[in-house]
Amino acid sequence: MKKFAFILLLLIVSCKQTPKENLTDEQQQWKAQAESIEIIRDDFGVPHIYGKTDADAVFGLLYAQCEDDFNRVEQNYIWATGRLAEVEGEEALYSDLRANLFMTEEEAKANYEKSPAWLKELCNAFADGINYYLYTHPEVKPKLLTRFEPWMPMYFS
Repeated sequence: MKKFAFILLLLIVSCKQTPKENLTDEQQQWKAQAESIEIIRDDFGVPHIYGKTDADAVFGLLYAQCEDDFNRVEQNYIWATGRLAEVEGEEALYSDLRANLFMTEEEAKANYEKSPAWLKELCNAFADGINYYLYTHPEVKPKLLTRFEPWMPMYFS
């Protein structure tokens, strides 16, 4: 009987799969794209991004920019999207008003939707590069923007 129990235990242990990372489809996509990109920093810390496509370069560039100064990246988008008052208080309302006079979120989304496929691909890579950075750096706590969207670069066009 001891022999049978030992064999049963061996069978159970050998059939047990090692736990796979519980990644969402989106996280798996980010990881796969990141694996096809190489970021090499020169002696001055300047990132040189190597990838197979323009979208790879954008993904890597935004990832590297976040490594250098995520707070500045986030601050630029808080300002551009007209959400500065949510972080800095009432005194930033005029800045938000000015930003919304230039472009609203609805206009940014519409501009993204009517963009050619190649531009959408770059905008998607932009958002993915930042979101992958946030995913791989859980210690980074954004002030406001916990997720970047592909339509956000339209604020700067």
